[in-house]
Amino acid sequence: MAYTTERRPLRADAQRNYDRILGAAREVFACQGAGASLKEIARRAGVGSATLHRLFPSRRTLLEAVFHDRVEELCANAAQRAKESEPGPALLAWLGDLTAYAAGSRGLAASLLHDGRDADLLDQNEGCQAMITAAARELLQRAQQAGAVRPGVRAEDLLALVNAISLAAEHHDDDAQAGRLLNIAIEGISLQPAENA
Repeated sequence: MAYTTERRPLRADAQRNYDRILGAAREVFACQGAGASLKEIARRAGVGSATLHRLFPSRRTLLEAVFHDRVEELCANAAQRAKESEPGPALLAWLGDLTAYAAGSRGLAASLLHDGRDADLLDQNEGCQAMITAAARELLQRAQQAGAVRPGVRAEDLLALVNAISLAAEHHDDDAQAGRLLNIAIEGISLQPAENA
């Protein structure tokens, strides 16, 4: 069951627990990555493991809940970039947005793009991964139609690229490395040289 904003209403005490777990999960996942201990999240939230599992039946549902708001923001940002820029620059700028988020989230975004522990996220028709893929696909199609990106490049290729860049940059102190790696990769997908992408 993918995370959805259309979940059934909770009693007040259950809603408080839900919010505390979500807050603790954001902190723990940001520090320790997507594989962080669910017991540690429950402990920080001040609830038992059974309460955590009742509200979030799987690691996937908790990850989806943690990422959902940020992913919606990234998708809205993709639409805004498409309105404000030419297709090629819009795609490249949005890939920069996504790369910055992925690199700064200590593997959290990578778990949505591709992770053996949570690979079934890739099969969801709704949810964070599907939303990101749809946003990438729309920007990519526009850029290809405008002749800014090579034919044959797929949205899934770009997401795998962002994933690889975020993983490569994750354990380095150089905050600008992910951006430099993305610029190198952009040269490979562009039909025209990237300028300050």
